[in-house]
Amino acid sequence: MKKLSDILDISPDITLETLQRARMAALTLIKWLLCSLFTGSFIGLIGALFYKALQYVTSFRIQHPYTLFFLPAAGIIIVLMYHFTHEDKNTGTNLVITAIQSNAEVPVRVAPLIIISTLLTHLCGGSAGREGAALQVGGSLSNFIAKILHFDDKDTRIMIMCGMSACFSALFGTPIAAAIFSMEVISVGVMYYAALVPCIISALIASGVAGLFNITPTMFIISEICELSISTGIRFMIMSVIFALASIVFCYMLHSSAKIYSEYLSNPYIRIIIAGVLVIILRYITGTTDYLGAGAPMIAASFITSCSWYVFILKMLFTAITLGGGFKGGEIVPTLFVGATLGSFLAPVFGLPIGLCAACGMVSVFCGVTNCPLTSFILSIEMFGAGSMKFVIICVAISYMLSGYYSLYNSQKIVYSKYKTEYINRHSH
Repeated sequence: MKKLSDILDISPDITLETLQRARMAALTLIKWLLCSLFTGSFIGLIGALFYKALQYVTSFRIQHPYTLFFLPAAGIIIVLMYHFTHEDKNTGTNLVITAIQSNAEVPVRVAPLIIISTLLTHLCGGSAGREGAALQVGGSLSNFIAKILHFDDKDTRIMIMCGMSACFSALFGTPIAAAIFSMEVISVGVMYYAALVPCIISALIASGVAGLFNITPTMFIISEICELSISTGIRFMIMSVIFALASIVFCYMLHSSAKIYSEYLSNPYIRIIIAGVLVIILRYITGTTDYLGAGAPMIAASFITSCSWYVFILKMLFTAITLGGGFKGGEIVPTLFVGATLGSFLAPVFGLPIGLCAACGMVSVFCGVTNCPLTSFILSIEMFGAGSMKFVIICVAISYMLSGYYSLYNSQKIVYSKYKTEYINRHSH
């Protein structure tokens, strides 16, 4: 009786190699499914509790406005915590990105540090987000899990991305964008597809865990969508150039503020006290609390009513002063604030629907500061639905191209040029 390999004219070596590959693929799938299940559940739980804590401190700050005056004191506590845990040189999200690029370790102590310090920043009114903190929490905890499981360097990188996706998903409620973001943000022009299964599964599970705590996904309703014509297309293209410029300015302000603080105020305690005082002064100069914390109410309002021209500029200023001075938190929600309010302001200027322009501005500025066009597009679908995607993709594409090699994260690598099919492998600035 003839063997199957003889009938199909396949050599035994090729058949054996195929079986070995199939076995390895099956074992790898099982391994990452189990890791994703645990990581998504555990880090999703931590992320959900973190979200609830942020809700509580934000609500407390709104009900008790005097907490703003404790911002300098909160800053001193943050600096002390990082000093006593020997994390003085901690570079935030840059540390997590570097760990994936170069096998550096993200210490597990980073998770409680960034959680407590972010809560203090939000409690006392510092202008910061939460997703940047989520990336650090997820990265440090998943790095710790990888060490316990004795994973090698390559699998540890995947675990870190897996944890980043889970915590981002739990806090923001956009699991697909969270999964893609972790793979896309590390090296521009290269996607870490080996992490696709664990990132997606852990993000979906974390989102489900967050749902058990009644944490609703971040979504906005666009009440009016215009037709895509040559006229509207040209107007959106012009707006996207403005969004790209805004992303460059925001990155420049964030990096420059940190350099100015460190250059003229070498003592971290004095630096963070002055940052806190400046936020307090700015709050009373502007006469509003809209720029304190993450600013979610203002983002929601920008989809309904056109914002003033200075709103996005003031948010940039508040955030640069807060984060540059040493307070902790994320840059992503302030980025969404800047983009949404800028788009909202431009809507009547270009004669376009307010909500649609706010949506395009939000994801376009996000794309410009992170260099993640695919994530930005998916994020728009998860937050706004598919009705706006033709306009979004135009703005995201142009913003990505024209934002240059600027980034929120200095450790992010631009592997392939934005302008040519050319390998450049340089750091962003």
